[in-house]
Amino acid sequence: MLRMLGSEKRLCDGLSRRDMLVAGGLSLGGMTLGELLEARSAQTGTTTERKRSFGKAKSCILLYLWGSPSQLETFDVKPQAPVEIRGEFGRGIASSIPGYRVGELLPKTAAIVDQTTIVRSLTHPYPLHGIELAVTGIPKLGQRFSDPHDMRSWPFIGSVVDYVHQARSPGGIPKVPRNIAMPWPFSSRRSGEVLRSGPYGGFLGPAYDPIWTDFQGTASEESATVTASFGGVTKTYRDPYGGMTPDSGLVLAAGGQLSGPMTIDRLNTRRTLLQQFDQERKQLDRTPSTQSFNRYQQMAHAMLTSPQVSHAIDVHREPESVRQQYGGNLFGHSCLAARRLIEAGSTFVSVFWDEYESVNSAWDTHEDHFNRMKNQLCPSFDMAYPVLLRDLEERGLLDETLVVCISEHGRTPKIDDSPGGGRNHWSRAYSAIFAGGGFASGKVVGQTDAIAGDVADNPFSPNDILATVYHLLGIDHEMLLQDRLGRPLPVVSSGRVRDELLA
Repeated sequence: MLRMLGSEKRLCDGLSRRDMLVAGGLSLGGMTLGELLEARSAQTGTTTERKRSFGKAKSCILLYLWGSPSQLETFDVKPQAPVEIRGEFGRGIASSIPGYRVGELLPKTAAIVDQTTIVRSLTHPYPLHGIELAVTGIPKLGQRFSDPHDMRSWPFIGSVVDYVHQARSPGGIPKVPRNIAMPWPFSSRRSGEVLRSGPYGGFLGPAYDPIWTDFQGTASEESATVTASFGGVTKTYRDPYGGMTPDSGLVLAAGGQLSGPMTIDRLNTRRTLLQQFDQERKQLDRTPSTQSFNRYQQMAHAMLTSPQVSHAIDVHREPESVRQQYGGNLFGHSCLAARRLIEAGSTFVSVFWDEYESVNSAWDTHEDHFNRMKNQLCPSFDMAYPVLLRDLEERGLLDETLVVCISEHGRTPKIDDSPGGGRNHWSRAYSAIFAGGGFASGKVVGQTDAIAGDVADNPFSPNDILATVYHLLGIDHEMLLQDRLGRPLPVVSSGRVRDELLA
């Protein structure tokens, strides 16, 4: 059901800011929800630039660096800071933006930042791994950030995009899911039980969870050794984000199975099954019984029976030269798969640089900070990110594809005395980088103080970033969705579209 609430303040897309869109997409007075969402009118109230950029992007690749990179070694270097602040790699190098310096461990990224917009002034009051704040429109973090399936949670941005597109085109399930995430179901590869909310359907329901891939493979012998400690336990292992064997790759996760439990045998025979499903797909699509599946079952069926999905995540179909350009590591492999999925027709593809094997893994550098930044983290990112942008541009996709690279917070300015040096959680000031799809090029937005510890100018909230991404994707960030208690809640609780980021 859909209701019209409150005042009649109008948007550039012709919808009231108090329009209430309720999951289900039913009709009002003969007009479907999809038709209402598509309505566009020449209303006043926004700048010409804002109107021009609305809906500029058709798709989005989210690169999420879990654990949070240090701003001081990446996009907010402080060469004049004392050594206990700037550390071993804090002097930076010149970039393609005149006068702007990038961390010296990112030379390839430094060469292409003129194609991006960098924000150095993100800030919020929660220095902990609550990624719900970064990827949903929730107003603040509470105790729910440890429960991924709490139906009170705000929905993931990819889930909202999927919901809105489904409302605009009711009655059909795309062959390539609109909302896909990789490389594995979130936080599922860390040893010990861990639950984290964020990339899920929230109050839209589990049918709007991302479709997940899974990783089959191992780290290569050439990958850097990672040492991580937590609770008095130290683990040493090789991480596929630093390098993986050539036969490693992505497959469809267990959630994509039509029915029954996942077993190793079923996982290992998935490729054969997909080949069989390809033969059956045309007949199944005409079978009336498939129309009675609920949406989640239909998505699973479409994913397993569509050759586009299995082909897209199989990056071994790419020439060896292309795969090597992205780097022989899991992040680069996933970025290449993301590009292929966008080409295949997906709308919102997420690449999570996620925890692997241990607590304090990924970019969560509480210890061994400089070794991990130098030998694993920055080199893998610096290999893949510039190539992804170039690849999208050469294929004519960058102008219509957002590339959003964010995390949940930053790292402490002062280095502590942990083994190998450490930077801890810090949310008062951190950085992010954006490209494509209507983002400006060659801009550095916001400033921090002399030690990158506090925002000195032009603060941004995570909600501001989400509001701007929604705007570029053609979705009003103040659109109201009804939660499970019947309350009208905005897609983004308190953010605003930031014109500084727009082309």
